[in-house]
Amino acid sequence: MAKFSCCFGNLASATTDDHRVNKQGNHHDVGRELLDVENMRFYTYRDLRHATQDFKPDNKIGEGGMLKDGTVVAVKVLGVESTQGMQEFTTEITIISNIQHENLVKLHGCCVEGDHRILVYGYLKNRSLDQTLLGSGHCSIEFTWEVRRKICIGVAKGLAYLHEEVHPHIIHRDIKASNILLDDDFTPKISDFGLAKLFPGHLTHISTRIAGTLGYLAPEYAIRGQLTRKADIFSFGVLLLEIVTGRPNQSKTLPVEEQYLLERVWELYREGELKRMVDPSIGKDVDMDEACLYLKIGLLCIQSLQRNRPSMSNVIKMLNDEMSIDEKDLSDPWF
Repeated sequence: MAKFSCCFGNLASATTDDHRVNKQGNHHDVGRELLDVENMRFYTYRDLRHATQDFKPDNKIGEGGMLKDGTVVAVKVLGVESTQGMQEFTTEITIISNIQHENLVKLHGCCVEGDHRILVYGYLKNRSLDQTLLGSGHCSIEFTWEVRRKICIGVAKGLAYLHEEVHPHIIHRDIKASNILLDDDFTPKISDFGLAKLFPGHLTHISTRIAGTLGYLAPEYAIRGQLTRKADIFSFGVLLLEIVTGRPNQSKTLPVEEQYLLERVWELYREGELKRMVDPSIGKDVDMDEACLYLKIGLLCIQSLQRNRPSMSNVIKMLNDEMSIDEKDLSDPWF
């Protein structure tokens, strides 16, 4: 994986108009792939360095910064030693710059000066799910059932947009808690499109190098490199289980029998004890029946055979209780 770090800073003084790359490629540091990207703002390294106070670590969890129009932004820096990351940087720009959706991060611009590769995104105050719900920062945010429900449905809508509405379709390939960011109202935003793949509608699958994060990888992709939309749906299923339970998919701090989330949820489903997996920190306001429904949807998404996993549009219907689950389909989870 590419080595990135994120910083926040005051970009109110940063300029872009004088630093655009023109179509003749007069800026020799810009890859050819970026020359045809429309509506892309190019910032200077000097501006971004000043805005983030030399990218100091303290700004990794700061208050954000503002563009001239008042837009609060975050800065994502690619390590110069990352060769693989250079391709991921270009992929992320070319894919995310051409799509907009409430549940996808918004790219404001980039810096491609010398060896520097930097992305400028909208700043999201409530950070990522792995930092908050699943990490040490969860105590500062109240993840009620309504908040979790909103996050689950929002991520599903973002993925459905990528899989079914964008042409060519897009497979994210790295859906996980750290790539789900939350804004002030806990609206989830799918981020990090460095591994994303365009998926033409006439293909049934793509054979490609294996990339992504252990614990979220679909079996057919992890073993054979066979990529379809159903790989993202498997990853979403793992994420869904994490959101409802408040646990990461693997935790060595738990007793041995509870360290692997997918196995534990399946075991308690078979025993008719799914309620035991719902995060107790939600409190008494949890809709227990709906929470258990979401766990079942998660199990459906992680079925071993990809044909048994639902499409994202059907997942949305299930999450909204507009489509029932045939529990006979819950028979072959992967672990």
